[in-house]
Amino acid sequence: MKKTKLSMLAVAAVAIGAFAFKGIDGGAIAGKVTPADGATEAWAVAGADTLKAAISDGAFSFTNAKSGTYTIIIDGKDPYKDATITDVKVEDGKSTDLGDIKLEQ
Repeated sequence: MKKTKLSMLAVAAVAIGAFAFKGIDGGAIAGKVTPADGATEAWAVAGADTLKAAISDGAFSFTNAKSGTYTIIIDGKDPYKDATITDVKVEDGKSTDLGDIKLEQ
């Protein structure tokens, strides 16, 4: 009985230790494009890191973005122009909401 309790404690300690050292997987960036059908792709660029997200019903999001400062590029479809948002800050464990992004013609 004593050996079983000791084994259970050892297994619990290993499991807790494994989860304690799991790092945060970064932050997120989200936004909405108006008009909803004005773009199909969005890009997030920070140095050598580039993330790509599909735009569905005007909405997009980037997950697992490393902390740092990003430039967001919305690839507008004709007749709309591309949109660029600079200095988007991302922190680990947090979501950055860009709100509504109106595309110009």
